Amino acid sequence: MYRNMDVYDDKPHEECGVFGIFDRELSAFYETYYGIFALQHRGQESAGITVSDGKHMETFKAMGLVTEVFRNPPQMEGHIGIGHVRYSTTGSSIPVNVQPLQADSITGPIALAHNGNLVNTKNLRRRLLLEGNTFSTSMDTEVIIKLLARSRSPSMEEKFLELMDEIHGAYAIVACTNDAIYGCRDPFGYRPLVIGKTEKGWVLASETPALDAIDATFVRDVLPGEIVCINDEGVHSTMYCPVESHRHGICSFEYIYFARPDSIMNGQDIYQARLNMGRKLWEETHYEGDVVMSVPDSGNVAALGYAQASGIPFVEGLLKNKYMGRTFIQPGQKKRERAVRMKLNPIRMNVEGKRIILVDDSIVRGTTSGIIINLLKNAGAKEIKLCISSPPVRYPCFFGIDTAERKQLIAAKFSTEEICRMIGADALHYLSQEGLAESISHIKETDMCFACFDGVYPEPVPHNGLGSMEDEE
Repeated sequence: MYRNMDVYDDKPHEECGVFGIFDRELSAFYETYYGIFALQHRGQESAGITVSDGKHMETFKAMGLVTEVFRNPPQMEGHIGIGHVRYSTTGSSIPVNVQPLQADSITGPIALAHNGNLVNTKNLRRRLLLEGNTFSTSMDTEVIIKLLARSRSPSMEEKFLELMDEIHGAYAIVACTNDAIYGCRDPFGYRPLVIGKTEKGWVLASETPALDAIDATFVRDVLPGEIVCINDEGVHSTMYCPVESHRHGICSFEYIYFARPDSIMNGQDIYQARLNMGRKLWEETHYEGDVVMSVPDSGNVAALGYAQASGIPFVEGLLKNKYMGRTFIQPGQKKRERAVRMKLNPIRMNVEGKRIILVDDSIVRGTTSGIIINLLKNAGAKEIKLCISSPPVRYPCFFGIDTAERKQLIAAKFSTEEICRMIGADALHYLSQEGLAESISHIKETDMCFACFDGVYPEPVPHNGLGSMEDEE
C-alpha cells in the first residue's frame, strides 16, 4: 500500500501554522492567503481560510498546498479572516479534517484554527459523545470548537476562559466571529503566536515572517495563558493565569528545526540561535576536517556557525532539488534511497577526497542519515564526521510534533556509538542539552520544554503514548 511520506522521514514533522487578521482597509482573504503562504513550511497537507464581512462568514479549504487550494480565489469580501496550514498529528490526513472549522453558536457563527495537540482529547470527546454531541472529524480541534460553541458564558473571552479550564496540552488558537478575531495560547506556551500591526488593523500569526509577508509590524508575542480579542476598538487582553505564577514549556524544537530561520520567537532570533548551536557543536567536538557542509536546508545555519567558530570553510556539498515536494513511495530501503537521490545530489568537486564535517539538525528514526552519508562516500568523501545540532531524540512528543512512538526512535534503542556504525559515519556527535539551552540564550532554560530529549514533560501525558483517539482509527 502506498503512503504519503517525505523523503526526510528522519525528521519530526511540523503540525500547523495559523493566521488571523482584522482590518477594514484590506481584503482579509488575500492578506490571509499571503500570511499562510509564508507559513507553508509548518504544514503542507492542507490549507483553509475563513472570511467574514461582519454579517456573513464563509470557509474555503481543501487538501494541498496554499497555491493549489486557492488557484481560483473565491470572490468573498471581508475585513475579518483566519487561515490554517496543516500537517496532521492527531486525525487522519483527509479532507474532512482540513481547518479552519466553522460552527454555529447561540451568539452566531464561530470559526477556529489550532496549532498544537491536546493530551486529554479522548476523555473530552467521550464526554461530549455521552452528552449527545456528534463528530464529523477525528481531530482535537473539533473538540475545542464544540466546547467553545456550546458555552453559555456571555462573552467570547469568558467562553475561552471556560475552555481553558477544560483542555490540557499545547494550543495556539486563532478564531473569529462576525465581530472580532481571537488568539489564545496555552499556559505553558508550547506553540508560538505573535501579534502584528497593519496601518489600520491587527494580525495574529504563528511566526513573524507571516507579518513581513503582508507588511505588518511585529508588536509582541501572545503571552502564555493569554487570550486576545481584536476588534474595531483595538486589542484587548485577558489572562487565564499570571505569567509569572505558571511554569512554561516553550518547545525547543521550534528553535532547532520548525521555525523559519528569519523568525523571531519569544524574543529569540531563530537564525542566531542556530548559529549558536553550530558554535557549541565546535566547542564540544573540535573535529578536524577540510570542509564543513550541511544537510540542506535544515542544517544550513548551524553548519555556518560551526564553520565560523572552527575556521574550517563552509561549502555546499549537497544540492537540493527545489521542485521536490512530498514523494509517494513504497516503504523499503531501495525506494527510500531513490527518493533521497531525487531530492539531494552531491556536488562532487566539493566532496571528493575531502574530510567532511556534516551538520544536520536531528536524527529521529535513523532512516535517511545513512543514505546521505552513503551518497557522499560514493561521491568520493574521504571521511564524514556527523554533527547534530540537537540532543538525541529518545522520547515521543505529545504537544503537536509528529515524532514516532518511542520504539521507533533510534536513540531510544541504540547508543551514539551504535548509531554511528549503523549510519556509516566516521564519527557522530549530538549537541548536549546544556549546549542547546545556552544557544537559545534569550529564554530561560526553566521555561523551555526538552521532553523529547530527557523525558521530563511539563504536564502529565497519556500513558498509552497518544493524546487523541488515533489508536481508535
